Amino acid sequence: MTYDESANAVVSAGKPFQRKCVTCDLHKQQCSYYSAVFSLNIQSMILTCRDSLTLENNRDLKQALKDRKAPRREIRTLEMKNYENSIPYFFHSNNEIITMMFCSRSAPGIQSVGDWFQLHWESVLISADSVIVARLDGRGSRFQGQRVLQAIHQHLGITDVEDHIVAVQSLVKLPYIDGSRVGVYGKGYGGFLATLLLLSSDTLFKCGVAAAPVVDWKLYGSAFTERYFGFPTKKAYKYQIFSLLPNMTRTYQHKFLIMHGTADATVHFQHSAELVKLLSTLNINYTLQIFPDEGHEIISTRSRYYMLTSVVTFFRECFQEVFPVTKDTKEGQ
Repeated sequence: MTYDESANAVVSAGKPFQRKCVTCDLHKQQCSYYSAVFSLNIQSMILTCRDSLTLENNRDLKQALKDRKAPRREIRTLEMKNYENSIPYFFHSNNEIITMMFCSRSAPGIQSVGDWFQLHWESVLISADSVIVARLDGRGSRFQGQRVLQAIHQHLGITDVEDHIVAVQSLVKLPYIDGSRVGVYGKGYGGFLATLLLLSSDTLFKCGVAAAPVVDWKLYGSAFTERYFGFPTKKAYKYQIFSLLPNMTRTYQHKFLIMHGTADATVHFQHSAELVKLLSTLNINYTLQIFPDEGHEIISTRSRYYMLTSVVTFFRECFQEVFPVTKDTKEGQ
């Protein structure tokens, strides 16, 4: 939000997934999501439309995509805890029973649901494998007021996990989603949530991928942890309670892929090392992929291609429909 005192103009967020100027006519019919950078005197700005609108005809591209499947987005609202959450779907309009992958957000205070145009690696699963990709702006997300944003303060991994579980339970009730084939993906803080979601239920999720997951908050940046937990010298018990390690006390049967770069300066590799150590102690199956000299973002073209291919292949194998084995019986045998 920004405010021009001389002109009494206010730019604010309307709906959680739309932005507009409430005192000026900036909204175009073909664009519903803007981002703006203002000058110091608020006299000029750079306005960017991040909707699916394009400024070119793109005739060649349209022709190339004519016979290809493109993801279709649908945004729904789910009411829980006396407020509404927005859940976007990315899927195809056919009548077959399909699987679902739930993407958890990368950090508190992030908006995952919006009218901006995006095509990511999960679009491969959507187009080629009939997978729904769902995202949620639950408690702790932006542009829904301070009550929603601050709801996870000193409750990381509790309130937002509850919202994700309620959302998934609601989605699997839809007639075109196979509730027995649901996966979860997350990176960084999202990896922390993805792991907690796998631990939360033996039946809700079949598999999950945690990329550079936060495992122990004592090993994470103090600028973040002290904001949500306080000083570790005074509230060390909160760092322990909300870490992943104390929550893993029994054997789980999910398919679990862990990915981490050894040069990650945001979530140090020690997080995954501690997680793998505990998984081995508890005799929990997992798959670990290490990317030497790669940071939080995989930069190398070959490493990134390998990582994305591994994730897509992992979910394809996870979502394969398993049919019971039947034996042919003959009379007299």
